[in-house]
Amino acid sequence: MGNPLMPAVTVNGQKIPSAAIAAEAQNHAAPKGKPGLAWRAAARALVVRELLLQAATRAGVTATPEKLDETRIETEEDALIRAWLEQALEIREITEADITRAYQANPARYRSPDLFEASHILLAAKPNDAEAREAAREAAEGLLQTLLENPDRFAELARKNSDCPSGQNGGQLGQLRAGDTVAEFEAALRTLEVGKIAPEPVESRFGIHVLRLDQRASGKTLPLEAVRDRIREDLEKAAWASAARDLVNELVNAAEIEGIDLKGQSHMN
Repeated sequence: MGNPLMPAVTVNGQKIPSAAIAAEAQNHAAPKGKPGLAWRAAARALVVRELLLQAATRAGVTATPEKLDETRIETEEDALIRAWLEQALEIREITEADITRAYQANPARYRSPDLFEASHILLAAKPNDAEAREAAREAAEGLLQTLLENPDRFAELARKNSDCPSGQNGGQLGQLRAGDTVAEFEAALRTLEVGKIAPEPVESRFGIHVLRLDQRASGKTLPLEAVRDRIREDLEKAAWASAARDLVNELVNAAEIEGIDLKGQSHMN
């Protein structure tokens, strides 16, 4: 007997069992206490998959599964869907004018990353260990007080106190790109003057840090020629996604679907 809260779905007469939808729902996040949202997302995904398979079958498509990586290979159904989409999709060609417009619309997006050279002393403590965090914070404050009076002792104190392997190198982390470190660490780096030690300990999931900014090189907007291939690739991906979404919407709107209402919605987002 089916679950009335999670009914089976039928696509052009082909039934998708509620058990299959429930299994797929595990792959879709939903707010606590609202499992119906995960069920709906799962049902939608399986409906789209079934529609694509039916379209591939009607077209008489054949395909050989391809290797995805060293350990995975496509399923036969995935291969059929891929092969049919390759035949059926009409993807708009990306022109030089498209690339230029995309660049001019947001040149700040195409920047070289900010670079930092920094040193730190890490007092390691797990986020859920309140006692260890407090002890680390007190130790960091003591080190910071010493360093504010005698900043030249940073390397010495890092070698003696840091729980990071960089301590053996005087706390030096070398060159860091924006995004290489945790958000709290990077945010502190951005506020510091070169050569200065952060006036307060910096907390992260790794523990408590005493932090110094050694060098900074701000990123610069890259010329169009340097990012042309990247922009073309981004636009091609967007064009493919748009064409696939339109094609799937056509399949949904032409299909007889029972158990869930997907008509007039956007799919393959």
